[in-house]
Amino acid sequence: MAKQQGALRDRTREFTNFPKNYKVIFHNDDFTTMQFVVELLVTVFFKTEREATAIMLEVHEQGRGVVGVYSYDMALTLVKKGIDMARACGFPLRITYEPE
Repeated sequence: MAKQQGALRDRTREFTNFPKNYKVIFHNDDFTTMQFVVELLVTVFFKTEREATAIMLEVHEQGRGVVGVYSYDMALTLVKKGIDMARACGFPLRITYEPE
């Protein structure tokens, strides 16, 4: 039986690389009030009061807590917005992001 020449060469594969997602993380400190953290989570990260309180308690008890998972641009924007709001209110809240 004769092989078809070029049959394998004509097939191409297309791979789609999806962008990485990033976790936004709040870190606990001794100066930022719990009330401010909840307010920040509600106003900047659009969490409900219940979600914000649960995240705040996780940050307080565990030392850090994941706020959400976002695309790189969104994570960067939210981190900057949160840090700017914290600094404007005189709080040293540390907010970071890392690949998921």
